[in-house]
Order: sequence, then structure tokens, then C-alpha cells
Amino acid sequence: MGHREDTNGDAAPQGVEGALDALLGLLPLDSLQRTGWVLRGVEGPESIAGHALGVAHVALALAGRVVPDEGGPLDLGRVLAMALVHDAPEALSGDLPRPATRHLPPGAKGAMERALADEVVAPLSADAARAYGEYEAQGTPEARFVKGCDRIQLGVRLLGYERAGRRGLDEFWGTLAGEFGEFACLEAMRAAILDRR
Repeated sequence: MGHREDTNGDAAPQGVEGALDALLGLLPLDSLQRTGWVLRGVEGPESIAGHALGVAHVALALAGRVVPDEGGPLDLGRVLAMALVHDAPEALSGDLPRPATRHLPPGAKGAMERALADEVVAPLSADAARAYGEYEAQGTPEARFVKGCDRIQLGVRLLGYERAGRRGLDEFWGTLAGEFGEFACLEAMRAAILDRR
């Protein structure tokens, strides 16, 4: 990839033209549906973009509740950037459901997503590439918090689908089975979702 320096001194992969190509490459996220819902017969399920926006909403609602003992206060800008790009490679791969990924060799899905991120995330900006890399590494409280927000968003969506009368989605509740020990606010939200079921 060609790099140039932008006005902030950050490497800007391929400049504005590369960013435009990446933005165009991300457009399928608006229409690509989350496959797990499709396989369970949910009509008109959320898109991958809708999911990413939902994760950002959960993060915005809860990030300020993370206390110093848990790694807080969190850097909200980094949290929101990770929420927005965490599934961006799916613009090129689609949403691979768990029943399919179980049959891939260990690490194959992650390797594919990292390669696709080089194509569609890195050209956006150095900030986008850093956010994706930080999320994938899971080495910071912010990254782990966004991973938890991803699980919580599924629970919120699941609760919404069930309230709308959709049935046969019990297997998805397993996503909320494990506790969120590191972040009390995520654990509290998990309990609230389960209480309202």
C-alpha cells in the first residue's frame, strides 16, 4: 500500500482516494444481514451495519459507568471507533455463522478477517486501522469492553425480537450465559436483559 503523511503526521494509506474506495467497500454492511438470525427464520433481520451501530449505542450508554477498578475511565473515542469497525471485514466476507465457523481450521476465520481488514479498514485511516487492531488484540480494557458490548447488543436485539413475537431463538440466549466479571455495568445490563425476558 502506498502511504503519505497527512496533516496530523499519521500515515494515511492511499490518501483520500483509498479512503473513498474503502468507504465504498463498506457499503454492503448496510444490506448484508446477520446470518444467525436469517438461519432461524427471522424476517428482515438486522444488518451488519445495524449491529455495529447497536454495539456503539450500548458502548455509549455504558462506557461512563466503568470505574477505575475496572480500567476506567475508558477512552470513549477509542471505544466508539472499535465498535464501528469491529465487524467491518464482513463487508467482504459476509457474516459467517457459528455453525459454519466451527468447521474451519483454528485461527482461519481470524486470519481471513485480518486480511480483509487490510483491504477495507486500513485504507480508511490510521485511526481505523489502530482501532481494528486494538479490538482484535483484546489487550486493553477498552477492547474487552467493546467485546462485551457486542454480546450485550445481541441480547438487546434478541429481547426485541422476542417482544415482537419471534420464537425459536432460545439458542441465542447462550451468548449471555457467561458473566461479565471485568465490567460491573455489563453484568448489570446482562441481568436486566435476562430479567425482562
